[in-house]
Amino acid sequence: MNDLDVLVVGGGAAGLFTAHQLRRRGARVTVVERGPIGGDQSCSAGNTGFAGTQGSAPLAVPGAGSLRRLLDPAGSPHLRPRPDPGLWRWVRDFRRACTEEAASTSSRVLYALKKHSLALLAELDSAHFHAPGIVLAYRSPEGFERAAAAAARSPVPLRVLFPAELAELEPDTEFAVAGALYNEEGAYLEVPRFLHAFARDLAEDGVEILDRTEVTGFELSGGKVVSVRVPGRELRPGTVVLAAGSWTASLARLLGQRIALQPVKGYSVTVKTPPGAPRLPVLLPEGPVAVSPLDGELRFAGSLELTGMDRRIVPRRVAAMLAPVRSCLPALDLTGEQRVWAGLRPCAPDGLPYVGPAPAVDNLFLCCGHGHIGMGLAPSTGRLLAQLLTGERPDLDLRPFRIDR
Repeated sequence: MNDLDVLVVGGGAAGLFTAHQLRRRGARVTVVERGPIGGDQSCSAGNTGFAGTQGSAPLAVPGAGSLRRLLDPAGSPHLRPRPDPGLWRWVRDFRRACTEEAASTSSRVLYALKKHSLALLAELDSAHFHAPGIVLAYRSPEGFERAAAAAARSPVPLRVLFPAELAELEPDTEFAVAGALYNEEGAYLEVPRFLHAFARDLAEDGVEILDRTEVTGFELSGGKVVSVRVPGRELRPGTVVLAAGSWTASLARLLGQRIALQPVKGYSVTVKTPPGAPRLPVLLPEGPVAVSPLDGELRFAGSLELTGMDRRIVPRRVAAMLAPVRSCLPALDLTGEQRVWAGLRPCAPDGLPYVGPAPAVDNLFLCCGHGHIGMGLAPSTGRLLAQLLTGERPDLDLRPFRIDR
């Protein structure tokens, strides 16, 4: 046991993986989560849990920063204008990051993180982690041709599948597509079941988990956080990690920190597994929509909306998200009961998470900004931050994740 005493604020994927890696190194760890672990407020309540090496591109890619595209109600991401200076600073930085050079750099960094995470997830030996590969299916011939050409230049292992080959891989599923790619490194976590089990394992290992507990304030003294207030209790950790997803920015402001972080709303629809459902996880990049097979259920997720902390469900956005599913998987019966969910992904303008020390507060660290690929990044960022806090040499270079970049 070392003498490191850490409070992790946030019990989502980033917070729990940070706690896991710290506890493995002998630290005393407490996790505070504003709602139930994996509850409706959590990104992990309704996402597809995709991990693996696919999907390493940031949101900020060439063309995405066009104001016309951002303001298009049918666009993704869609910006709902509001008088928020932080939002417009984020949009400015996002547009600056929408260059070939910046997107290429971010993609390489994200790929390294996702590859690292995949290895760490395999080590967990969780019943809720599956690595069967992933199918990327393209409705249009033009989209398929571009993807097939790009696959030859990608570090991600991608095998080109024509419709007959796709039918051999998924014989029970009808695809109406021009072709597909198959990534053998595709994986996913059944969420929120994974988080529930993970939290139980951490508690059994000595991590104190305070769920349904909201942080109400901090006390700073001598350039350090000396106490953290929660209802009915005052915590006095030696080190504080903010890993509270989209709520991290408001918590950081209480400590005099301003970070470029915006919540990006996404939707999911979960149904009982219909006949003809795919066996493998599927990504429809032209949507984009992700399809995840869960235990007895099938989940579709997508859409990107910059709407602040507004989690209200907009039916037309849900319908637009399901349109590519109906087009590419026409035999699926989606007329039964649907469980619709909306959640907030914490996004940095350049698509890279924030991992490391906060400026001007000696014992404050951040692990946030994982965006729409959090389950594929959090295992790695949790380990990197734990290595930093315990004096180990981090597995990856932390400079791209600086808070003040």
